[in-house]
Amino acid sequence: QVQLVESGGGLVQAGGSLRLSCRASGRGFSINTMAWYRQAPGKQREVVASITSGGRTNYADSVKGRFTISRDNVENTVYLQMTSLKPEDTAVHYCSSVVTIASSLIPKTWGQGTQVTVSS
Repeated sequence: QVQLVESGGGLVQAGGSLRLSCRASGRGFSINTMAWYRQAPGKQREVVASITSGGRTNYADSVKGRFTISRDNVENTVYLQMTSLKPEDTAVHYCSSVVTIASSLIPKTWGQGTQVTVSS
């Protein structure tokens, strides 16, 4: 069982940057694939980026080239560096440990979420 706490969200103007952090406690962080999800009002929750225990990353097409996911296995923390933010990035962002089955990400444990709001 891994407990996750997200932080770093806030209000930023379009074109700005934010860095989200997800601190994990409990066993198993270093062997888990981790992912960031987001959910905008009226929209389905979607995966933004993922990173394996070995550091291999994947990104949604909508954020590729703008966001960077990373992890620190010593500090049990996963980060999402967001640059060139757009109003359509506005959403509650969630951290989750995931398993990959047949190229699909299955979330296992959710954090409480952190709000990112991008103004035009």
